Amino acid sequence: MVDQRPCPTGMQVNVGARISVPEIAERLDIGRLAVYAMLERKILPGIRLGRRWIITRHAYEQWERTCGTHLALDLLRKPEVTVN
Repeated sequence: MVDQRPCPTGMQVNVGARISVPEIAERLDIGRLAVYAMLERKILPGIRLGRRWIITRHAYEQWERTCGTHLALDLLRKPEVTVN
């Protein structure tokens, strides 16, 4: 049984769901090695366990929706202005 929890946005989150590197490569229309490079450079959200990468479907889809930006932090933060 898969644990489903409500997300702050009201969506149901499948906590245990993962997305594979080949599936990400297909969705982005790039090669698997490019996906691994993006994971290494922390462009894509993922956790490395030994030689394996764990990418949750929720984290990837959130990255896809926000084009890799941290929506809550970057877009809603007001710019700092200093006046001399």
